[in-house]
Amino acid sequence: MGPPLQSSVSSAARAPKPAAAARVFEGLRTLPIRLRILLIATLNILVAIVFLVFVWNGAQVLTSARSDLQDARDSDRELALLESQAGRLQSLIHRYFTQPDDELLREITGLRSSLLSTLQDRAFLNPLLTASGAQVMQATERFVAGFDELRNLQTGIMTTYEQQVLAPAREMSGLYAIVEGATSDRTALIWPALGKSREAFSTTLVLSNDFYLLHEPDTAKEITRNLEQIEGTIPVMLDLADNDLQRGALRAIEARATAWRMGVGQLAENFATRAKLLSEAVDGNQAAMASLITRLSDSMREQERLAYDRFENTLAELYASIAVAVALSLVISIVIGLAIAGSIVRPLRALMNAMGAIVSGRYDHEVEDLKARDEIGEMARAVEVFRANAIAKQQAEIELKASKENAEAAFRGLQDAQRSLIEAEKFAALGGLVAGVAHEVNNPVGISLTVASSFARRCERFAEEIRDGTVRRSKLDEFLAGSQEAAKQLVTNLNRAADLIQSFKQVAVDRSHEGRRHFDLREATEQLAVSIRPALKRSPIWLTVDMPAGIAMDSYPGAYGQVLTNLVLNTLAHAFPERRTGAIGLTGRQQNAGHVEIVFSDDGVGMSEEVRRHAFEPFFTTRRNRGGTGLGLHIVYNLVTHRLGGSLKLESEVGRGTTFRIRLPLVAPAEHAEAP
Repeated sequence: MGPPLQSSVSSAARAPKPAAAARVFEGLRTLPIRLRILLIATLNILVAIVFLVFVWNGAQVLTSARSDLQDARDSDRELALLESQAGRLQSLIHRYFTQPDDELLREITGLRSSLLSTLQDRAFLNPLLTASGAQVMQATERFVAGFDELRNLQTGIMTTYEQQVLAPAREMSGLYAIVEGATSDRTALIWPALGKSREAFSTTLVLSNDFYLLHEPDTAKEITRNLEQIEGTIPVMLDLADNDLQRGALRAIEARATAWRMGVGQLAENFATRAKLLSEAVDGNQAAMASLITRLSDSMREQERLAYDRFENTLAELYASIAVAVALSLVISIVIGLAIAGSIVRPLRALMNAMGAIVSGRYDHEVEDLKARDEIGEMARAVEVFRANAIAKQQAEIELKASKENAEAAFRGLQDAQRSLIEAEKFAALGGLVAGVAHEVNNPVGISLTVASSFARRCERFAEEIRDGTVRRSKLDEFLAGSQEAAKQLVTNLNRAADLIQSFKQVAVDRSHEGRRHFDLREATEQLAVSIRPALKRSPIWLTVDMPAGIAMDSYPGAYGQVLTNLVLNTLAHAFPERRTGAIGLTGRQQNAGHVEIVFSDDGVGMSEEVRRHAFEPFFTTRRNRGGTGLGLHIVYNLVTHRLGGSLKLESEVGRGTTFRIRLPLVAPAEHAEAP
């Protein structure tokens, strides 16, 4: 990704900016990148909060309007329910008085309770029905009271029918049997009159049942005529009677016929009263209820229409308010976002140019922003360390070449050349790490540049949409989501680059100063692993680190890092030829209160016994024809045994890999001798 990014840098990006813009950028550069990205996220959050505040306020108004609309609709449904229940109750009442039935009565009673409950529990709780609910309640109570009065009247009708119609009829039937039984002679003169009376009795009994069921006034008149006819035959039959038993039964028949006739008259009056009650108390009150409910329904529909108009107007005002507020917030957010993006993108491009130049060998390219106080400034200073080390390596190589040419002239010159070559080997290892880390940092930095540029273009397009007035809510949601995703990607990739730079910066500082300090062995090892892994990515080799926490060292982290780096590079060069796959393991354990053992192992091709005997000798190498110097393990041996004050043990067999066991004191010796 390095070259495309380098080529994308235009002359406009390097052109001088106006004084005000420069001051803004310089002010932003005093903030860490994390805070700048957090500022963008904060602005997005503020825009979202402003949006939510307007939405919340509008939602309250909309909720009130919607509540009014819902109340009107609920009131209309409740009125329809009342009207339906009243009509159903009216129908059941009519059925009950034409076909009395206990189950029908239970249904009427339940529906009446439901109707009253609807009025009491719903209608009066609805503020829209409170004003007119009393009238509906009064009409309903009259309606229900009319049913109660009808029930009482029906009870009287049934009592009259049982006691004044059916009871006399049953007694008359028995009395006729007594008269017939007391007349033994079938030729007696009383039989014709008795037969006609008995026939009139049977007809009257049938008519009475019809009258009870159908309530026809003509039937009542015919019953009365038949009973009067029976009463009229009694004196004739009394004269023709043969004995006192016949005469007593006939007088009883006359009395029962009179009672029957009076009962039928009472029934006729009760039926007339019941018809009047049905017409007035039930049908009339139900009609009054229906009229009141119709008027209330019309009123509810008008209120529903007004509530709907209010809802629509409030919604339109809410959209307009949100659009204005969000547009203003977004303009501010876009301006600040573009400024922050510019404060990150331009320095990153300059840094990428510098890193690309160093990787390509152009060490004269100066690194900018060395005095900046943000993460990019730290990265620039770390890159400057890389450049200085690379220049030193180049100079050391020149000096090494000159020393080799004069090595045969004097043994002293050979020693100087050896030391120079050792230093060059150190710088070579660090230079390899520089190239690997530069390549590794290139990825997140390049992604960050791409995301930042895309975010800037998106902000410009959204600003144009706001100026044109074409922004919609979906576009706003899409812009907010895209901004949050861009911020997340910037934070993730820049954090990744910063972590790589921080890890290698610590390694570079330790290598440059060679100072003694307190450090945690696991933390130093992990920092070295982060710096080494980019070099491993070019080979199918896996590095695993298993270092316990809490091992405190008072030693030389630069020398320790040089040891591990040289071991890794030596392993890559010798243990895995022809891009062979494999694994490198680095483990550690504290042996006692004063020492720690570090085991570096690989599963490569291993060493023969001859190679193993000469492995730590200077200038011994099996790859001299391919550029090997034979100083890698010699440097490792000298650093471990002299600088770090430890011991080194090599274990290897052909085909079974190689293991280096390094035993180091937790506190390095105060004085150390130079390697011979």
